[in-house]
Amino acid sequence: MKILLSNDDGYYSKGLTGLAESLRQFADVTVVAPENNCSGASSSLTLKNPLRIRKFEDNSYYVNGTPSDCVFLALTRVLDETPDILISGINHGANLGDDVLYSGTVGAAMGGRFSGIPCLAASVTNLKPNYMDTAIEVMSDIVRDHIKNLKNQAVLNINVPDIPKEDIQGYAITQLGRRAMPDPSNGNIDAYGDEIHWIGPPPPAEDNQEDTDFHAIENNLVSITPLTTDLTDKTQIKSLQNWIADF
Repeated sequence: MKILLSNDDGYYSKGLTGLAESLRQFADVTVVAPENNCSGASSSLTLKNPLRIRKFEDNSYYVNGTPSDCVFLALTRVLDETPDILISGINHGANLGDDVLYSGTVGAAMGGRFSGIPCLAASVTNLKPNYMDTAIEVMSDIVRDHIKNLKNQAVLNINVPDIPKEDIQGYAITQLGRRAMPDPSNGNIDAYGDEIHWIGPPPPAEDNQEDTDFHAIENNLVSITPLTTDLTDKTQIKSLQNWIADF
């Protein structure tokens, strides 16, 4: 099995290095990850600056760009053939609900959507994980024992609770929940007297119904959410057709 591994926290991240070590026990793993932390980069590409691929270990490279840059260059420059699976992560911090619109972890997974292989975005639900080993073991189990049964071209957003492995209550196929309205940005003054702002942490869940990713994590379940790039709101099409009929 050939695996392409990337992330958005940077090539030095313990989530990535730990997962790579575990996966290499049973698979051929190539790492192509950002040189620096790119959290919040979504699916952005670097179009106006040159990109450089640097090797730091055998089958391991970093790129001075975004997570999507890394996946694009891996599939078009680094690898001689399409891998069997793409994994982005393990991200330090949850990617739940609306987070997927901003997440560089999800952006990297989405970058492989046209390659005809399963693409997994993996996160542990704590910025400073206490049980990264749990997430590593969960992801390794999924890839080693179950990936062969997964439909090609699936893009899955996987969140693992930051708890001991024995406390995991199972797996749930979920839909995205929704976060509440963000708080106003935190303002401050820098050393030169100029106003600066911090976006701050994500707000709490507003929609955490039983079938959502938020609800799964609250109940110590591994959340697996299938994603698509089709952002069309089909529920509005008919009403909008009626609306433009008067144009």
